[in-house]
Amino acid sequence: MSFGARKADRVQFSNPLTVHIMSIDGTWRRTCKMLDVSSTGALLLVEGSLEGLQLKEFFLLLSSTGLAYRRCEMIRISGDEMGVRFLEEKKGRKSKGREATA
Repeated sequence: MSFGARKADRVQFSNPLTVHIMSIDGTWRRTCKMLDVSSTGALLLVEGSLEGLQLKEFFLLLSSTGLAYRRCEMIRISGDEMGVRFLEEKKGRKSKGREATA
């Protein structure tokens, strides 16, 4: 299924990558297959139910150790396919604090 025009070029995988989504507080986790990815988001095939899960903001774990991850939000869902957008890290918080105390 196509989700329409993309803002960034996507890379499709001939063998989807196994990844996980996990809540910000770590209370739930689901296994997924990453079907495609770009610099701004990804298309995931979710294993298991998403019913009742908080999908406004969560982690996409790209490695088994959790050292490679992206903070995401769900953009759209169709059956067991979910489109996610990568969220930007908030920058400048530490530097602003240092300027205030300097």
